[in-house]
Amino acid sequence: MNQDTDNGLRENLQLDGDTRPDDDLRSDGGIRGGLLRRHRDFRLLWCGETAGKFGASVTGVTMPLVAVTTLHATTFQVGVLTAATWLPWLIIGLPVGVWVDRMRRRPIMLIAAAVSLLLYVSIPVAAWCGALSIGLLLGVALLTGTAVVFFQTAYTAYLPSILAPADQPEGNAKLHGSASAAQIAGLGSGGLIAQLAGAVNGMFANAATFLVSLLCLSGIRHREPRAVRTERPPRALVKEVGEGLRLATRDPWIRSLTLFGATSNLALMGFQSILVVFLVREVGVGSGTVGALIAAAGSGGVAGAFAARRVAARVGTARATLLFELGFAVFALLIPLTVGGAGLLLYVAGAFCVSAGVVAGNVIKAGFQQSYCPPELLGRLTASTSFINFGTIPLGALLGGTLGTVLGLRAAMWITTAGVPLAGLILVFSPVRTARDLPTAPLSGTGSSALPN
Repeated sequence: MNQDTDNGLRENLQLDGDTRPDDDLRSDGGIRGGLLRRHRDFRLLWCGETAGKFGASVTGVTMPLVAVTTLHATTFQVGVLTAATWLPWLIIGLPVGVWVDRMRRRPIMLIAAAVSLLLYVSIPVAAWCGALSIGLLLGVALLTGTAVVFFQTAYTAYLPSILAPADQPEGNAKLHGSASAAQIAGLGSGGLIAQLAGAVNGMFANAATFLVSLLCLSGIRHREPRAVRTERPPRALVKEVGEGLRLATRDPWIRSLTLFGATSNLALMGFQSILVVFLVREVGVGSGTVGALIAAAGSGGVAGAFAARRVAARVGTARATLLFELGFAVFALLIPLTVGGAGLLLYVAGAFCVSAGVVAGNVIKAGFQQSYCPPELLGRLTASTSFINFGTIPLGALLGGTLGTVLGLRAAMWITTAGVPLAGLILVFSPVRTARDLPTAPLSGTGSSALPN
């Protein structure tokens, strides 16, 4: 579970054919619940995204198991494999944001899903041909990671175009909650699939989820207007990338949350990258049990998604952010204490709280950024904050693999999990500490004029 940077709000409302505006309005002017029931396009997008999250979670278990059990990879190689998945955010994350702002988002998502489908199918095919290797796994990880950069950036910018502003809080909660539920099911299924069919054949399950995602995205009726081609000066790309970076780094609220996310992801991925190796080789559990343990711990994400809005409404969004991102993070220190038998509950309890805190914090941050950020900078801002946030993930994976190799797995888990609550101190020394609520009014002005000088 990683800190994300979901952004986005478009003021123009696009309604699909199944939405019934007159029925959805309450007497006080608000919007009724039941977004999945009454909004066909959101329902399809939700189904496709949930399927993709399920598949990604299956891969999160089966890919390291392929490396460990089939190719007998070292701890460092497993860390490098995880790092390769996130490295594209550092390499192409910033220009992708500009490209997404210049093009229609749905076709980008369709192409990215199709590419991922083919790449994941290539792993069992290569195994049948006797060509499976660590190098091939690294190549697939890099290319699918590249597809994720395009998909996630386009998806974040596309989502608000199909939802009314009043529907977006419900949409955020549903997407985060279902993503956590899908991750739980995927993690549990990943271990079970690896045990029953083999880790290599488990990659077919992930490929199938991208097929579902393709079908769902293809069924969405909302169409974005065709992008207008305009002549741009030679350094337009650099200028537009700079606009997103300036907003992400100069605005005190966005800067604080982005810096916290980057630091938190460094620690989170530090222990997540070696978690499967730790549970298999240090604690001594089987492949099926690994998936079950990770799934049980991941159920905290569902709890966090449902609790976020309620807690934020009671204590304020800023205070709730501190509670979830700092208070819950302390329980990460239970994870390195994990031993066999009843001691497995230490891992479940610690990871459950961490997952709940991360997902709840993400729900609150998504609502804040959707009301605060200029919509015309959405793609660039998403890419800029993701570049900073996700850019530390490959570094965290390499850190975990290196520490596990040099100091041992349990020592590495102690060091990396300690970084999870320490990252929360960034919020203590930010404007978040002195506020009850995160700001809801949008930045003054639009476009580059909204950027701090």
